[in-house]
Amino acid sequence: MANMGLDAYRFSISWSRLIPDGKGPINPKGLEYYNNLINELISHGIQPHVTLHHWDLPQKLEDEYGGWVNRSIVKDFTAYAEVCFREFGDRVKYWTTVNEGNVYASFGYDLGMLPPQRCSPSFQANCSRGNSSTEPYLVAHHMLLAHASAARLYRKKYKGTQHGFIGFNLLTFGFVPLTNTSEDIIATQRVQDFMIGWFLNPFTFGDYPDIMKKNAGSRIPSFTKKESNLVKGSIDFLGINFYFSFYVKNSPAIQQIKDRDYMEDIEVETIQLTTNDTSPFEVPITPWMLQGVLDSVKKDYGNFPIYIHENGQQTLSNSSLDDWSRVKYLHEYIGAMANALRSGSNVKGYFVWCFLDGFELLGGYEMSYGLYYINVKDPSLKRQPKLSAKWYTNFLKRKPMDPKVTIEI
Repeated sequence: MANMGLDAYRFSISWSRLIPDGKGPINPKGLEYYNNLINELISHGIQPHVTLHHWDLPQKLEDEYGGWVNRSIVKDFTAYAEVCFREFGDRVKYWTTVNEGNVYASFGYDLGMLPPQRCSPSFQANCSRGNSSTEPYLVAHHMLLAHASAARLYRKKYKGTQHGFIGFNLLTFGFVPLTNTSEDIIATQRVQDFMIGWFLNPFTFGDYPDIMKKNAGSRIPSFTKKESNLVKGSIDFLGINFYFSFYVKNSPAIQQIKDRDYMEDIEVETIQLTTNDTSPFEVPITPWMLQGVLDSVKKDYGNFPIYIHENGQQTLSNSSLDDWSRVKYLHEYIGAMANALRSGSNVKGYFVWCFLDGFELLGGYEMSYGLYYINVKDPSLKRQPKLSAKWYTNFLKRKPMDPKVTIEI
């Protein structure tokens, strides 16, 4: 990392590794592991950016009271966050409480595709527990309160001496109307409200978007005045992840409000945007969509400081190190970020997903995002730099690009 010229590295702390039961005694080996990692990064001039919850809730809390569906999680998450602030905050200045909170709530508690795989049998097959109509909203509500509680604690007890910042991360998407009809244009704004406004509206204005309250009715929780004031203004920065773009088509709900799930409440059909040069495993290169997200945050939510926490190209895993398409991808998305900066977007940093090929959540080892190739069948797990790693190194060090690479992109 240091040889590449990286000056920041984002990683997540496993709550279970640090506090195995979710609350109570700290695991000294877990504490040692994270201290060693943080110290090693800093010794090489690399600033750690730390995420506290990346979906690996301690099993005991899930078993005890249902995890994020229960309000007890707010107290336990705040206590866990304080352990991290106390033990690591003298060196860690950037804290993200939750990774992709919108995806965790919807895909984990409505679609049942991600941990803890809760959903309703009437909406998703193979569901044995959960409620797709209410739990996504309840989980998001508790995440907002848990974040705000941890942020309040940090600001009162630690910020004065540690001088750090607290943020929240969302998966963002590029959305464009399928047609120029007013129905599809309104639907595009509606899906933005449900996916992004779900969290940014409370952080900015202290309440959920009106369209969410209208479409979900009594199934979406309400904030008390005290809770609203606690959540509003509780982020110092916004972390965004960006990969996918979609066409949006208006699709009015058929079910009565009380019988719908979160996805049906949005009342849209989405169609993934593709391009002529997109292979089945590749995500289309749509950098203008990232710029649109950044411009939208600036316009609608007061121009939060933004860190692009994840952005990278998904390809089919292979042993080729000549990943020209990834070089093109990075070149164009970094360019889009620069354009947004020039137009006033408050972008503070950019992280490539990801440094190494790894085990992807929904794709395992079949998908590749890394700048470095790893043959997982080789016991040595040797790291081999791809062309994209070399290009990114030159970019960070402001070195001239290889003429061949420049021509290709």
